[in-house]
Amino acid sequence: MTADPIATNSSTDSPDAAHRPYREVTDAHGRVFRVGETDRDILGHSRKLMVYLPWIAMMAISVFEYAYGSAEDTLSHAHGWTQSNTFWILSVWVFFQAGIAFPAGWLREKGLLTARQAMYIGSGLCLIGFLALSHLSNVWLAILGFGVVGGIGAGLVYATCINMVGKWFPERRGAKTGFVNGGFAYGSLPFIFIFNYGFDTANYHRVLDLIGCYIMIVVFGSAFFFKDPPKNWWPADIDPLTYAGTGKNATSLAKNPPAAKQYTPKEAIRTGMLPLMWVSIVMTAGVSIFGISFQVDYAKEVGFGPLVAASSMGVMAVINGIGRGVVGWLSDKWGRKPTLVFVIVVLGLAQFGVIWAGDVRSESLFLFFAFLSGFGGGAFYPLFAALTPDYFGENYNATNYGLVYSGKLISGLFGGGLGSMVVAAWGYDGAYALAGAVSMLAAVLALLLRQPGRTAAAVPEAVA
Repeated sequence: MTADPIATNSSTDSPDAAHRPYREVTDAHGRVFRVGETDRDILGHSRKLMVYLPWIAMMAISVFEYAYGSAEDTLSHAHGWTQSNTFWILSVWVFFQAGIAFPAGWLREKGLLTARQAMYIGSGLCLIGFLALSHLSNVWLAILGFGVVGGIGAGLVYATCINMVGKWFPERRGAKTGFVNGGFAYGSLPFIFIFNYGFDTANYHRVLDLIGCYIMIVVFGSAFFFKDPPKNWWPADIDPLTYAGTGKNATSLAKNPPAAKQYTPKEAIRTGMLPLMWVSIVMTAGVSIFGISFQVDYAKEVGFGPLVAASSMGVMAVINGIGRGVVGWLSDKWGRKPTLVFVIVVLGLAQFGVIWAGDVRSESLFLFFAFLSGFGGGAFYPLFAALTPDYFGENYNATNYGLVYSGKLISGLFGGGLGSMVVAAWGYDGAYALAGAVSMLAAVLALLLRQPGRTAAAVPEAVA
């Protein structure tokens, strides 16, 4: 391994970089690390703010996906929509929310769109999405306004927040990414109960308009402080060659060593690992979206009543969010791939458990498996978000993770819209059984994941 000081510190990543000393070191694989600058040198404050602000923004946009199912009945009555109409509106939203991640990442890495600008644009589009849901009864216009425009807005916010965390915490990204990602689920909890108990055809305009304004204000305010680190940046207090640093950092890096190089999107695809991750997320996210879309309706179909139906969705949202933080922390200790396989298996088993709970008409069992489904149905997202820069590096993470996350746009089609067709043809038991089987197959595929360009023997021993 070599450590090569750089004579100049000119950088296009940060206008005032020339006023801060740094050097670049190269490891045995040829990967370059930029060391010497602290987070305070670059930001003027602790990088922890790049965790809390994305977390707040993620909580704001969570109402789009995780509370929508609780609003469907009122929306159907207010606008004259069928159940299929409301499911397809959400499916289109998921398609564009996931689909914008790759082009937004490409624009950011080309310098055509800053993180702050992406957030500003996203906040305005989110407002338009909820105004469309509130005031447009024509289902095609609602699909355009909420599904397309709102989906793009939420996707810009989501992708920017997740990539921001990965860039600022390259040495311990699992717990941080999981924490931020968790806000995308449990942030919806107040709105789930509002939609179940305080949302009707008399007040839906006011409620939806206020929610849209709330999202715009929170996201816009958070975005003001967003800033990416320079390319190849690494924390000044941790040696990227030996992993010497605090005990927990050393443990995390030993289990999840840095990528062997900074892979461009084309190079990442050629490794075969990025396409495998994409297929895995298509399948797993499809099962998750299916559960989000149908859990309340299934509870009512079985006869559990509105309290259990709302509580089950509330439990799913809370555990979904908390689970993301927990597995992020676990993945720093266990390793990213073993934790991912565990989560996907739990998600699959939960689908079969929901069938059992419904068949025996047990509300307590139903809530328990809603707990497990919520845990598994959200926890895989931060694992894929952390696994992508672990495998392919941080410099192109906005684009690489955009490609991986784009699998969710396919999931939205069969998890929501096509899921409704399966329910109509096979009933809820058949649909949940299929979801469980799909999840188990995804777990098998996840077992095949390998970090490209690095062997076990090449991983340096962690120094506490």
